[in-house]
Amino acid sequence: MSGVHGGPLLYDPDREAPADWGAVQDRLAPLAVRYGAWRSSEIRRRLARAGISPEDVRDVAGLAGIPVLAKDDLPALQAADPPFGGMLAVPPGTLRRVYRSPGPINDPEGRRDDFWRMAPAVWAAGFRPDDVVLNTFSYHLTPGGMMLDSGLRAVGCAVIPGGVGNTAAQIDVARAAGATGYTGTPQFLLTLLERARETGRKLPFRRALVTGAPLPPPLRELLQGEFGVDVYQAYGTADAGTIGHECEAKDGWHVSIEIVVEVLVPGEDRPAADGEAGQVVVTSPNEVYPLVRFGTGDLSAWNREPCRCGRTGPRLAGFLGRVGEGVKVKGMFVHPREL
Repeated sequence: MSGVHGGPLLYDPDREAPADWGAVQDRLAPLAVRYGAWRSSEIRRRLARAGISPEDVRDVAGLAGIPVLAKDDLPALQAADPPFGGMLAVPPGTLRRVYRSPGPINDPEGRRDDFWRMAPAVWAAGFRPDDVVLNTFSYHLTPGGMMLDSGLRAVGCAVIPGGVGNTAAQIDVARAAGATGYTGTPQFLLTLLERARETGRKLPFRRALVTGAPLPPPLRELLQGEFGVDVYQAYGTADAGTIGHECEAKDGWHVSIEIVVEVLVPGEDRPAADGEAGQVVVTSPNEVYPLVRFGTGDLSAWNREPCRCGRTGPRLAGFLGRVGEGVKVKGMFVHPREL
């Protein structure tokens, strides 16, 4: 199944609701390790230090002997082996864009449309072709703006590249363009809605896809109940792309079908039991930036109860905290070394 306008996959029940989710994950894990070992010197070095051959990994359980690469290690890794620490699988000149995130961390964008796989999250949040959406993530150096922008355009939306700040101007353009959608942090959405109300105006937002900051239940209730905005959450990183997103049930983040996700207990790196907090660790066969056991630094937990939307995979139970040094400020990670 192709997406709107022949674009990327959005929601395909045959693919997003496989009869055996574990079997899908078990096929992805060795694919990612073998491709990564072929194209990424960082992955080759890590496997060699662990005494593991790519052929030794036959399923998700086979990843267990591979040390986790922490996101906090990327600045030093990239400084020692610029520009991407040996993690890039293609020549830098073949990329579409190169970004600079706090850390500092260099982030690549490949030439494939919707490189970060955001379109399924956009679609699940109810955005449709011809919607006008105000995107308030930064378009300057950091990839957040383009991560959402590419997913919105893949669905067929018109995007207002609002970026960060400039509240009054963003209210004006959203009203003038009739923007029915919003993407950004939930806190800035509340700021826009309250500021508009203070000046006797109403924003036309009907739905929002938020990420980059926690969404406490009282804040969601306020946005939906008092302002009438239907709020959905997505979760991802510049390194791993979209990791999970909510469906209409709004009961956790459905894991992307294109990556392997483990939840590992910090300090032990053993698989967390259902409901037990652990670090979200991603393995991805991305053709540009393959990852093997990449530790996001985010804590979550597994929810394996069936979801009424029909997707069969497990869900992440939301954001439960951080491990490591990085903290999020206005949707971007900041590290103590940068202060």
